[in-house]
Amino acid sequence: MAGALDGLKVLDLSRILAGPTCTQLLGDLGAEVWKVESPRGGDDTRSWGPASVRGADGAETDLSTYFLAANRNKHSVTVDLSTPEGQETIRRMADAADVVVENFKPGGLAKYGLDAAALMEGRPGLIHCSISGFGQTGPNSGKPGYDLMAQAFGGIMSLTGEPEGQPMKVGVAVADVVCGLYATVGILAALRHREATGEGQHIDLALVDTQLSWLVNMATTYLETGREPVRHGNAHPAIVPYQVVEAADGHAVVAVGNDRQFVRFCDFLGLTDLPDDPRFATNPARTVHREALMERVAPALRRLDVAAIVSGLEARGITASAVQTVGQALGSDQARARDMVIEMDRPGTERGTVRLLGNPLKLSRTPVRYDLAPPHAGEHTAEILSRLALSPRGGD
Repeated sequence: MAGALDGLKVLDLSRILAGPTCTQLLGDLGAEVWKVESPRGGDDTRSWGPASVRGADGAETDLSTYFLAANRNKHSVTVDLSTPEGQETIRRMADAADVVVENFKPGGLAKYGLDAAALMEGRPGLIHCSISGFGQTGPNSGKPGYDLMAQAFGGIMSLTGEPEGQPMKVGVAVADVVCGLYATVGILAALRHREATGEGQHIDLALVDTQLSWLVNMATTYLETGREPVRHGNAHPAIVPYQVVEAADGHAVVAVGNDRQFVRFCDFLGLTDLPDDPRFATNPARTVHREALMERVAPALRRLDVAAIVSGLEARGITASAVQTVGQALGSDQARARDMVIEMDRPGTERGTVRLLGNPLKLSRTPVRYDLAPPHAGEHTAEILSRLALSPRGGD
């Protein structure tokens, strides 16, 4: 079946995670993605541990598990940007592309004559997406930026972790991933504009900006009240009980979303007096008296195992779940039913395949495709450059 973005050509000058997340998603949707890598080791994440796929001979390859996570459906082309020949190659590739994605520090590509202004000159329809730590403007624009910096600077670490503990980063590089998703949205919007007007445009995206955007209600609470939000650990600042709870054999989460659910929750635990207590009768009251409430609720939950908590609450229309490990989550019947784990052919590896996360988009007419397993560095250099050598320069 045709992909939604069939025929779209993307020149990917990005590395690590934010840009590659964007370009992998475009590739899943049918775009042809040319991933440009340095001939000196390729994408940085190729050497990031702790594990890599082994070859048929048992030796480690350049396919680290980190690299695998964001680089399927791409052709890898090695080009040395520091040479005049390499710079000319990039110009030729940009001339043949619809979209350029890059995550160099602002000004980093200008020294090669490959910045947005240079590549868009004479190409009115080219869409150029620049991803950086702080964006192309502002007092910090010249500073480098990684996910950890964005989480610290952007405030999310101040909200994550136990109330008396250290600020805590999220367990995956979520600032990078969400930035990549915003980049994809921006590119699709720019493509729609180009379809209507013929005009391309430059998209300026910052890790910190996108991280600020997903502070959502915590940010607006501060903006409206002037009060700094505080850490609540695994509890919700505005709904009680809505948190991780300890069971007899592990941990579960319970999410009691309204006062009617609270009555059913208390009935399940045999604590039928609680809804009549004015301290707990309404959610606003429960947020004020959360510690007193949990002193009653927690012992009752600790007497039950996780399965009993989940099944008992779900039977009463209350959301609950076991706190699963990564392996349990990926091995669940639900993940299998939704094709959230896929296997792709990767000749030359120990198993001859690689197992990857599936794409969550379920499109009825233009489903995502898994055509190319993550490539070795430079695997498609000869194929792509020989093909592009026949492409005329300039114009759309």
